[in-house]
Parts: sequence; structure tokens; C-alpha cells
Amino acid sequence: MLGLMQNWPLTVDKILDHAKAWHGDREIVSRSVEGPIVRTTYAEAHTRAKRLSNALKGLGVQPGDRVATLAWNTARHLEAWYGIMGIGAVCHTLNPRLFPDQLCYIINHAEDKVLFTDLTFLPILLQNRDKMPTVKHFVVMTDREGMKGVDFPGALCFEDLVEQNSADCEWGGFDENTAAGLCYTSGTTGNPKGVLYSHRSNFLHTLVTLGADVLGISAKDVVLPVVPMFHANAWGIAFSGPAVGSKLVMPGQKLDGASIHELLETEGVTFSAAVPTVWQMLLTHLRDTKGKLTTLKRVVIGGSAVPEAIVRGFRDEFGVDVTHAWGMTETSPLGTQGTPNAKIAAMSEEEQLRYKLKQGRPPLCIEMKLTDDAGKVLPHDGTTFGRLKVKGPFVVGEYFKGEGGQILDEDGYFDTGDVSTIDEHGFMQITDRAKDVIKSGGEWISSIEIENIAMGHPKAAICAVIGAAHPKWDERPVLLVKLKDGEQATKEEFLKFLEGKIAKWWTPDDVVFVQEIPLGATGKIDKKVIREQMKDYVLPSAQQPVSA
Repeated sequence: MLGLMQNWPLTVDKILDHAKAWHGDREIVSRSVEGPIVRTTYAEAHTRAKRLSNALKGLGVQPGDRVATLAWNTARHLEAWYGIMGIGAVCHTLNPRLFPDQLCYIINHAEDKVLFTDLTFLPILLQNRDKMPTVKHFVVMTDREGMKGVDFPGALCFEDLVEQNSADCEWGGFDENTAAGLCYTSGTTGNPKGVLYSHRSNFLHTLVTLGADVLGISAKDVVLPVVPMFHANAWGIAFSGPAVGSKLVMPGQKLDGASIHELLETEGVTFSAAVPTVWQMLLTHLRDTKGKLTTLKRVVIGGSAVPEAIVRGFRDEFGVDVTHAWGMTETSPLGTQGTPNAKIAAMSEEEQLRYKLKQGRPPLCIEMKLTDDAGKVLPHDGTTFGRLKVKGPFVVGEYFKGEGGQILDEDGYFDTGDVSTIDEHGFMQITDRAKDVIKSGGEWISSIEIENIAMGHPKAAICAVIGAAHPKWDERPVLLVKLKDGEQATKEEFLKFLEGKIAKWWTPDDVVFVQEIPLGATGKIDKKVIREQMKDYVLPSAQQPVSA
């Protein structure tokens, strides 16, 4: 027997329809690429997105066609998202931090027909125009003034398309399993792979993020998504903000500490989300300028493990609550959130800190397990390391065009590639990527845990730990440190700082001071590059020259 409820397909166009109907005058504030602050509303964005839908139809875009965006967080980018998805086309977000060859590979693999771009990225696109033959039209996200000097085949002005097309356009009307978005992995091993989201998966993800134990944003909030819309759907905020009518503050391309602080204060931001490097820059700016945070209440940090110093800095100096989140492109992306449960909330602040540094617990719709390499399920005791596997209605089932073949185990779980623990409260902690974990004497050492503790040293700007080959122990940890400007330090100073904070046998065999620590396209430490740079490095404890 089936239920007798209405069939109301879960398509994301309904999210902006709702925002227009019930929060139409709520603001979307953007720091434009051209410079000025620009203000619009959900009602205006809805109308403009429908005009873009008609423009895309006029360019020959059909349901299922891929339409790319290479753009910062702005209202125009938001309008493009809904304009594309509303007519059943697929919004393909491109990460501008990728190398041009990777961008071209992704564009060609996706077979993008139209590409929306900010002025910032025109030089990259023009230099590689001949390498992306499927793209017939480039919509430059600016007005007629901004188009001065922009003259190449296929170039179109965003504001001209909005002005020249009607807002009379029907959205939706297709199956909720229709493809809505396409986002490629960062390609740390092999070519990037496409994750093809459905309307249903995005809609369910939106509902989950709105829970008080996840993002918990409401119509009263002013939300600043610093996390880019090209990075795993801006963690869903481009959907969850309109879903509840939050005021959205879009930072554009200026993500430095001073620019973020200005928006936080002038727009009355109450909630924000970004990777740890952004919050480290903000803390540095606040300390240097003796700045204040008068409205910000909550910050969600993800993308990589958050150092304890950042959590303490926001809490103790500015009264801002920090929670950790974990996810990946393949999980839409939110997979866990570090909101305390009842038992943890009853603990002291110092006791709670131990859990704030973990990646959190899974919300409804995410199932999670740990296994060994043979697939045996491991206990949730907080100490046993295992391969983290997940499943749920917004977790990838297969990659776009079948890349990578079968990616689920016999029980339907996706192997995240992370090595983790899960404790008795359900809090998961990433100890490493499977390819980054250090294997020493038959045991595993967490490079991430050492990094996070070392980052608490007052002289450290950023730290990374890799395994270096050792003739007896297989691998031993090496700590790389980029010091803050003007600082000097010794190896012994950092090793002393780690004493008592990690197991003695985890202590790095060496500390190497470097000018830079490379970051990947999503702001994470790029250990693949580090290992290449350190390939001729020899451990002091090694008895013979070995390669890292």
C-alpha cells in the first residue's frame, strides 16, 4: 500500500521560489568583482535568474546540458546557478585554483556548452580558448561598462542577457532525480572525477543542513559564506540560505582578513563558514588591529582539520563559537558536524574542546563505518584507526561517465580515502588521508594530529608533516614549519613544544623550516607537492641516503 500524499518533486528551483514568496525583500549583499558593494533581494534575484533561464534556452541549452561557472561568490553567481538548474540543465562549478590544463580537461570531460565567468578569469580562458572546443558561448558576469575591451568570439554580457530576456519562464516540471549540479574532485590522484548531484540529493542535503545540530541557520541570521561556491556547493549555503530567508553576504574575490572583517562588521554577520586558513588570516588581522567582532556568533570550519589555536582564539578572545565540519565533494559535501550532544554539552569548556577538535558526528541521512583494509568492521572506541566509509541519499553512487568503475563496497558504502577513528559519542576524527598516514614500525602515526598541535606554537604560521623513508622503521615523521614573518626558531624548540602532547614514538625525527608550504586547489596542504619537493631529503636518523 502506498501513501496518499501529494507528489511534490524535490527540485531546487522550489528553494528560490520559496525565498521570493516569503522572504522576497531579504537582502543579498555582494562585494562585486568590479569593486563596489552591490545590494539586491531574493525577489530580484528570482526574476533575474528566470531571465537568464530564457537566455540559456535562446542559446540552445537543453535539459541535461552542462553549463559551467568560473566565478566568485556574488549574487550574479547565485542567479546563474538557479537560472541553469531551473530549466533542467546541469550547473558545473569550476575551481579557478586548478592549473589551466586541469581546467581544460574538466571542461572537455563535462562537455560544457556555455561558460559563465567573472572578469578575473578572462585571461586564463582566452589563453586556453582553443583547448575547450565544446564551449560555444562565454557569458561575462559584468555590465556593459565592464565589457569594454572584451571582444572575442562567443563573448556575451551577463547584464545584457538579463535585460533582453523575459522573466516568464517555467521552472521545474521534471523528475527530482534529474541531474542538477556537477563538481569535480580536486584530482590528488589521477584525473579529477565528476560528482553529478541530483535535484533530490541537493534538496535533501539542504533540509539536513538546516537542522540545529548541523548549520542551524534561520531567517534571523546574516550569513557570510566565505567558502567558495566552486568548492563543493559552498557547503550547501547557496541553497540553505534562500531556503530559510537568511540575509546572504557574498565576499567576491577579496578573502583577506581585513576584507572579511569589514563585511562581518558592516553587514552584521551572525554566521560564517570557511576553511581554517581564512580564519587564521582573520585572527591575525584582528590581533594586529585590535579589532572586534560585535555580531558574529558562530563559525563553521571545514576543508581540513582546525588547529586548537584557532578554536581557542575565537572562543577566548572574541566569544565566537567554533564547530568543526567534515565532508567532501562526494558527500554534497557535509558528512559530519561537531555540534555537542547532551553529554558533551554538560562538560566543562576545556573538556568540550577535545570534541571540538574532532570532525563531528553524522546527521540524519549519513551512515558511517570504519573498516580495516580487508573490509572487516572496526569498533567505535575512539582509538582504533580504520578506513572511513559512508553512504546516504546525498553520497556519490558512481562518478560521472563511469570513471573509476565500481566505487561502492558490497553494502553500498563509499570509501572516503580517509583514515579515522569514531568514539563512543559518535564523534569521528580524521587521522589522515589513507595515502598520507605514516607507517612506522608496523603502527600508524597521524600526520594531521601532529600538525594541529605544532600549529599552536606561537611562532608557527603553518605546519605540515610527511613520512620520510627509514631503513629500520619504514617511515618516520618530519615536521615542516613556515614561521610567522620576522620569527626565528630552532628544531629543539618545536620538539620541546610537542613533548607530552603526543606519544613519544610519534615525535618527528626532524624539523625543517621552509619559506612556503604549498596549498592545493581547495586550500588544503598539498602533500603530493611537498613529497616531490622533499624527494632528495635524507633523515638525520637514517643510516644511508634514502628518498622521502
